[in-house]
Amino acid sequence: MASEFELLFDRAKKNRHGHRDSTMLLVTLRHGFRVSELIDLRWDQIDFATATMHVHRLKNGTPATHPIQGDELRALRRLQREQNPKSAFVFTSERGGPFTRFAVNRMIERLRTAAEVEIKAHPHMLRHTCGFVLANRGHDTRGIQGYFGHRNIQHTVKYTELAPDRFKDFWR
Repeated sequence: MASEFELLFDRAKKNRHGHRDSTMLLVTLRHGFRVSELIDLRWDQIDFATATMHVHRLKNGTPATHPIQGDELRALRRLQREQNPKSAFVFTSERGGPFTRFAVNRMIERLRTAAEVEIKAHPHMLRHTCGFVLANRGHDTRGIQGYFGHRNIQHTVKYTELAPDRFKDFWR
């Protein structure tokens, strides 16, 4: 999914609202957001001074504070500066209201079609990609569990399927 994500991300940058849409994809992927967590994200959850985001998880998940990387921080600052009309929500529609689940699904489907990605893309795939990437970078399952806000580790395991070549250099 990583290469498909890059295609979606590149396509999003070319949209009419390219900066907002590409930032939405980036934030979803980096923080493993569910679509409802993404559309509920508010500016007061982001601390620009410390480059952190206070993540409120749904489904009785545990909240956490996530670091924000430089490219993401710059994208969020620009989005806040350019947001018109101003809103308490980070991601808003053309009319200034918060995004809906339906609108996010529709945006990703349009990106998938425009990028000619063959697999069915949906927002939750970005959450799976986040878990897969973190696992393949060597992060332990307990750490990913905390990052995703899962109370039960069994819910984390499905996000951390291994790449076929992960163990290739274990004995080298």
